[in-house]
Amino acid sequence: MGWLNRRGIGRWGVGATLACVAGVGIAAGAGPARINDVRLWSGPEGTRLVIDLSAPARYSVFTLGNPDRVVIDLDQATIASRKTMPGGQGPVHRVRSGTRPGHDVRIVLDTIGPLAPRAFNVAADGTAGHRLVVEFPVRTETAPVKTEVAKTPTNAASTLATVVAPSITTSTVAVPMLAATKSVAAANNGRDIVVAVDAGHGGQDPGAIGRGGTYEKHVTLAIARKLAQAIDREDGMRAVLIRDNDTFVSLRNRIRKAREHGADMFVSIHADSVRDRSVGGSSVYVLSTRGASDEAARWLAERENAADLVGGVSLDDKNDVLASVLLDVTQKESVSNSVDAASNVLTSLRRVGDVHRTRVQHAGFVVLKSPDIPSMLVETAFISNPTDEKRLRDREQQQRIADAVHYGVRGYFYENPLPGTRLAALSAARRSAAAASPTVAGR
Repeated sequence: MGWLNRRGIGRWGVGATLACVAGVGIAAGAGPARINDVRLWSGPEGTRLVIDLSAPARYSVFTLGNPDRVVIDLDQATIASRKTMPGGQGPVHRVRSGTRPGHDVRIVLDTIGPLAPRAFNVAADGTAGHRLVVEFPVRTETAPVKTEVAKTPTNAASTLATVVAPSITTSTVAVPMLAATKSVAAANNGRDIVVAVDAGHGGQDPGAIGRGGTYEKHVTLAIARKLAQAIDREDGMRAVLIRDNDTFVSLRNRIRKAREHGADMFVSIHADSVRDRSVGGSSVYVLSTRGASDEAARWLAERENAADLVGGVSLDDKNDVLASVLLDVTQKESVSNSVDAASNVLTSLRRVGDVHRTRVQHAGFVVLKSPDIPSMLVETAFISNPTDEKRLRDREQQQRIADAVHYGVRGYFYENPLPGTRLAALSAARRSAAAASPTVAGR
């Protein structure tokens, strides 16, 4: 591995120059922190390096040029002499490490060009230990907002867009335009209702793990696929899977994907765990704009929100300024619709198994924060409960859960048909038939 000195010379030679300081983290610890593992991923959302630690460690991250590389120094840390570094991915073509006097470790990422790293610590959470995350987001070009973007129909959302738009990128201000786009398409063609089906967790984020070794990410994907198939069989409805394989999707991008597909509803499927293995049954959550409905709901929301940190994504993104402003204006109606739909789903779930909470719960899940899409999070069961875990692994039970969620969503849209959709026409035809024939109504 060789010695790597503090001035970045070592193997690289005196031509190395300091390009920038990416960040410094400080955490108190008793004795050296042991590096247990170093993992690297690269995907459409960027590249992330995760260093698994036995305890928090003081670190510094900076870049060097000629050649380009990112340097991560951990003070008072140890690493096994034969520890294998991960292979290169994306813009990182090699990862190497070295030790220095005084229990210091240096990890170097040789890159194909200059990168702008962001680093942060993640505390142990019961399912994973301490981690240092260094991420390299995909660079996106920003462009000035076009004046016509603010020319949405005259409502509160479009008025706010006119005020806030000058400091927001064009990709962000698409939020208030969806309703107008949908209404025009609906009036002309009679479109399908679009339901975004979100399988929780995925990729490097397994979610909760049952005592029998069942991964939440696998269960949620299986149920999500069955739910999407049931929705696609419904006349006038169409499903969009947020993820259809074992990949990591950040929480904000789940919302973005739903919005890109013009979703009328967002349903996130989960199967969480708690320490008390006797706790079981289903629950359904919607967003709370005033905080969680109780401490358990707040804890569960914080646990799910930490999924981004497991994947190495910082949640303090400043690109959603307009969305958070619009949240105050449009979210009340969206939450109201979410509660109505979630109540339907919870009633349906009672028919296929026990429910943990008999009423719809409110919590601050990130994936529920889209201001323009009614959203719900379905905790299908507790994977920590041995009985629930066994049921979640059963394909027939997965189908029953998917059918129950589908039936609840379907019932909501028949009760609250969106104007101009094919389902609205079907609903009107049913009401006409029911009024004309009590026999038909009773079927």
